[in-house]
Amino acid sequence: MSYPEIRPRRLRRTAAMRRLVAETRVDPAELVLPMFVREGLTAPREISSLPGVLQHSRDSLRKAAVEAVQAGVGGIMLFGVPEQRDPSGSGGLDPNGILNVAIRDVIAEVGDATVVMGDLCLDEFTSHGHCGLLGPDGEVDNDATLAAYAEMALAQADAGVHVVGPSGMMDGQVGVIRRALDAAGHQEVTVLAYAAKYASAFYGPFREAVESALEGDRRTYQQDPANLRESLREVALDVEEGADMVMVKPALPYLDVVSAVRAAVDVPVAAYQVSGEYAMVEAAAANGWINREGVMLETLTSIRRAGAQIILTYWAVEAARLLRERY
Repeated sequence: MSYPEIRPRRLRRTAAMRRLVAETRVDPAELVLPMFVREGLTAPREISSLPGVLQHSRDSLRKAAVEAVQAGVGGIMLFGVPEQRDPSGSGGLDPNGILNVAIRDVIAEVGDATVVMGDLCLDEFTSHGHCGLLGPDGEVDNDATLAAYAEMALAQADAGVHVVGPSGMMDGQVGVIRRALDAAGHQEVTVLAYAAKYASAFYGPFREAVESALEGDRRTYQQDPANLRESLREVALDVEEGADMVMVKPALPYLDVVSAVRAAVDVPVAAYQVSGEYAMVEAAAANGWINREGVMLETLTSIRRAGAQIILTYWAVEAARLLRERY
């Protein structure tokens, strides 16, 4: 049979029908909200290139965490912005550093009502802005950095974090972190590996959010945007080393990578809708060129359809509310 007996449009006639037959749904519980907390702030501060996103004070962070829980968001990813930086990124390892203090604050406020994650990387804490320690030649020293990552993981675990998110793209980072956590009695802490993190031009607004000191680029350790097979190798290595979940970052320019990773592994797959993706939509919407809410939900649906069951997005709270209204 064919037209006129077969009419696919029958399944699109009403909103109720479209909801009934939808093949892909985004659930608020699958969304993770990235949040920035800056040392020394007494009130939240706007980030100019990320409209609606804030650098939080400790007090405003706790309140925003509660708001996220009430919206039904599945997780929170915390990033710390210190007042002082040094070449070794010691503020990220310090139990009283802003990120570890923030983890304790949020855990005390919301407990297990959501999944509290900590970004495990040195770039926010180093005076040179790189994700690792520099050797005498000025290049990132992979193996020296691993020891710092292990110590940073223990500091976050001691603070009560549920999930550590190693994002530095150092070789062997997942295995070193997993062994350090287990040896210290933190077997319950989950590792979300930024397994395929690309050297992307979409990170610009994030650099403002964390007041990055980076000069140059991270192309010697983050992935080449041209490569897919290399990402699958990175993902396989991280899973072999003990990653409980893996992530692709950014999301929209790499939906093919998300799909390929989903097909390759049997652990949960996350994707990070990064600052540049968010900022482009917000800028276009501010100029009246696009329907903001429509594009927001469409992008999230595309990431979910590609195979990511966990999505980090700065729209997490707003999107969760819209999704509840829709479904």
